[in-house]
Amino acid sequence: MFTGIVEELGRVESLEGSRLRLSASTVLGDVTMGASIAVNGCCLTVVAWGDDWWEADVSDETFRRTSLGGLVQGDPVNLERPVRLEDRLGGHLVQGHVDAVGHVAAPAPDLQVRMPTPLLRYVVEKGSITVDGVSLTVVDVLEDGFTVAVIPHTCEVTTLGARRVGDPVNLEVDVMAKYAERLLVGYRDPAPAGTPGGDDHES
Repeated sequence: MFTGIVEELGRVESLEGSRLRLSASTVLGDVTMGASIAVNGCCLTVVAWGDDWWEADVSDETFRRTSLGGLVQGDPVNLERPVRLEDRLGGHLVQGHVDAVGHVAAPAPDLQVRMPTPLLRYVVEKGSITVDGVSLTVVDVLEDGFTVAVIPHTCEVTTLGARRVGDPVNLEVDVMAKYAERLLVGYRDPAPAGTPGGDDHES
């Protein structure tokens, strides 16, 4: 579980097949084999590391669901280690499980992102959303996406300040909204015929 507060900007050293190598320093302070690190909001597992680099194997599913497959050598990436129980929760609860790839419609500071229509129901004014691993507050909900206000500090210490119109970004909606929807399904849908409260009538 993450908070969406980026710890450092790493850089892509290589992407060969499924093996991604990134340069980093801060997130390697307490690294262990199998540790999780979020890369642009996508949770990856450490499989090798050195003093200033680490590697992860990226699955085909992750390549399909995220923008990681488009990374090239030298690209900056947002990095964050999982939250510890004693940490302050500065952002919101972020799983590192990317829901979809959106595209920048207008750059920061008034960042506008287009997103797949099925995810729009989870986006609300003043709610939380994660863009490339950065926890942000929704300003406006649009017909095809949303806007967020990105402060200068966030522009400086994350990739969001460099994103341009058309760039892909990883999106994760608030998991609490998805759980709430799932829990309410039983109250919203009519009971099937033949069950208590259903539509089964004798003729």
